[in-house]
Amino acid sequence: MKTENFGYKKLYIDGKLVDAVSGEREDVICPATGEVIAQVANAGKEDAEKALVSAQKGFKYWSKLSLAERTEWMLKLRSAVLEKEHELRTAMVHEMGKNYEGAYEDIEAVINALEWYPAAMKNLREEQIPDYENTHTHKMISKPAGVAVAYLAWNFPLLNVGFKLGPALASGCSIIIKPSALSPLSTYMIGEILHEIDFPAGVVNILSGPSSTVAHTMTTSTIPAVLTMIGSTATGQRVIADSTTSIKKLGMELGGNAPFIVFEDADFDKALELAVVLNFWNSGQICVAANRVMVHKNIYDKFLKAFIKRTSELQLGFGIKENPDVFMGPVVTKSDRDRMFKLVEDAVSKGATLEYGGKIPEGFPEEGNWIEPTVVSGVTTNMDLFKKETFGPVAGIMSFDTDDEALELANNTEYGLASYIFTNNHKRIERFTEELEFGEIQINGVKYAIYLPHGGIKNSGIGHDCSHLALEDYLVKKRISTAI
Repeated sequence: MKTENFGYKKLYIDGKLVDAVSGEREDVICPATGEVIAQVANAGKEDAEKALVSAQKGFKYWSKLSLAERTEWMLKLRSAVLEKEHELRTAMVHEMGKNYEGAYEDIEAVINALEWYPAAMKNLREEQIPDYENTHTHKMISKPAGVAVAYLAWNFPLLNVGFKLGPALASGCSIIIKPSALSPLSTYMIGEILHEIDFPAGVVNILSGPSSTVAHTMTTSTIPAVLTMIGSTATGQRVIADSTTSIKKLGMELGGNAPFIVFEDADFDKALELAVVLNFWNSGQICVAANRVMVHKNIYDKFLKAFIKRTSELQLGFGIKENPDVFMGPVVTKSDRDRMFKLVEDAVSKGATLEYGGKIPEGFPEEGNWIEPTVVSGVTTNMDLFKKETFGPVAGIMSFDTDDEALELANNTEYGLASYIFTNNHKRIERFTEELEFGEIQINGVKYAIYLPHGGIKNSGIGHDCSHLALEDYLVKKRISTAI
């Protein structure tokens, strides 16, 4: 497998590409080969402090611009990202192992967010409040909250950037973006693009470094008005705890453990295909992955057999542009691969059956983080594969008998992000819509888009990404009351 070298990438702070104050650099490792494919400036406490001051100045400038002026800059950035689409997609394939087709999802999220959010902001209307004594007029207006700090997960490097950059910039906030140290390359390349187009200094700042210093410095600072993140529930809890040096707005998309419920009256072929895609696309490293596939007992054997066959047909490989048939790449780290093996081992030791995969495939670089797409049947509630977020290419499949049992199994989790149900029984749909404890309930299909709210309940988060609801994380409300 031939990899590319992307050279050295600098921090983007105050409109400039700069080295870390310490001069430290961090290797970016390709999970397919174990090779170093780039180096990035590795920020520390002083760099984080500089970014905070820069964002503070950037906010004073950016928040004073009209929406039309902000829109002009956002569309300029959108065009520049499109010009570098191939380079950005190739970087994502190399830094976290997704395939070239999947990398377009990230590009699409950025360009859609930069175009859609200015229009959404324009469509916000002042709320008029009636005065029952007829002594005053009242209205609510929205203003940008201030400096936002965004902590991003590694699984969709630029999609996550788009989800935060769009609403922050449209609302009038400045933003500091901290990508994961596992996949910082493409985000640092966005910094290079911002520098090339002379984007207003301080409005966007990009740096990556150890969370114990960089994130802690920014989270505990009193400068940010908004803390937003995409990541694990445990990380979200730490951010919330550290944020209490001042009152900050919080927006968090955290862990998931999605049930994928298939009834005997479902469209079998559609449910099967989507179950496979939602388990193994992006190597299963998706917060809305179908972690727990629950199939009615009357079609369980048929579904399991078809699922195994379909899984065996997936092509594993290094998904660069020249390999368009690759569906699934490696997982991001060896520790994540080891975690997959432990999930399978735990399940089998408690009575489950390893039906397919569960091992390192032959013919791939030993230094890479390769694992076969894996199918485990007979999953029960005492197994880690049921209880924990998988976040990898291991599908856990189980059967159920009644609607009550399906609901009980589905809701038996601390998480509440996505859920899926396949049935043509309208009364059942009504009941499950009401009783499933998840922020998203998708019925007989799957759809995600920039204009559709994406958010969880319980331990899966606060607020929303995507849609007009995301703007609420970056806006504060003022009541204006005027005596008649």
